[in-house]
Amino acid sequence: MFKKDPLQIIAFQTYGTVNHIYLRGRALEDENINLEKKGAFKLLFNAWKRFATDEIRNTRLKVKLGKDIVFYTNTNKDGYFIVDEPVDDISAFINDEGWVKLEFSYDEEHLSRIIQLDNKFPAEMLVPSKSASFGVISDIDDTILHTGLVSVLKWRVLINTLLTSAGSRIPLEGAPEFYHLLHKGKTGQEVNPIFYVSHSPWNLYRYLEYFLNKNKFPKGPIILRSFPKLFYKRNKNSKPRKHKEILNLLQTYPELRFILIGDIGQHDPLIYYEIAEEYPKRIAAIYLRSVSHKEKIESVKLLYAEFTAIPMLLVEDSIQALEHAKWHGFIQ
Repeated sequence: MFKKDPLQIIAFQTYGTVNHIYLRGRALEDENINLEKKGAFKLLFNAWKRFATDEIRNTRLKVKLGKDIVFYTNTNKDGYFIVDEPVDDISAFINDEGWVKLEFSYDEEHLSRIIQLDNKFPAEMLVPSKSASFGVISDIDDTILHTGLVSVLKWRVLINTLLTSAGSRIPLEGAPEFYHLLHKGKTGQEVNPIFYVSHSPWNLYRYLEYFLNKNKFPKGPIILRSFPKLFYKRNKNSKPRKHKEILNLLQTYPELRFILIGDIGQHDPLIYYEIAEEYPKRIAAIYLRSVSHKEKIESVKLLYAEFTAIPMLLVEDSIQALEHAKWHGFIQ
């Protein structure tokens, strides 16, 4: 009889407010994935384990805030969970960077399984500091992370991930430094929140979290999407998931303006254009990283040709974006 893997809870870094807790994550068996592993066979095996997960279905979880505040939630058939609860003012639990620490645990007494970390799994939720003057919403792939693949390929992130360890992935030159300057703002003390919003599926959460941490990007919520069903076709009239997630950020923090950072490889130009057109007073600037594709560059220039309400810049490197941000008073 095969030995069962121990249980774990992966709590995604999320965002909320002083009066609203929003947490999400997944309960899984621990497949012992080593994100530093190299070699084609090991990388393919790790990739298979990321997508062939053994989820813990329909199971009750407990989450604690401090010593006395407790919430409960249940995992769904895929092991995912959401905690979406109004709360009294939780300002006392927020640290200087805006993070609230929580703790998840399995709440099922009949689970006769080994549970990692003594059944105490850390979670963090960001509540933007009052000293923030703006927020940053950034794409990941092709924006701060080299893919080495043509941007128009629909599954470029997944294909590249199969054969490259998270520890070997290289950030685009100057990106971590630029994001830290944005995080600190014009005064150097602003603690501006950074939100990483990607088309990648939640299965890649730990992979992308590891990449961001290893390359010293500012810590921020990582917002991904559900893995699409086979042969699924999105309604032509519905907006991409990234579009909806960005709108949710605007609605959650109505006092904040946002800088949008992406690339011209896929959907970012149109998504950012439509959001900026609808909410011109909420978007401070748009930075789109260029790619070596003349037709895409021309189409983006044409899209934004008469759009003058908000600064938009096509950039080839982080230095150009940095100089523009300094000129407009976003950074020191």
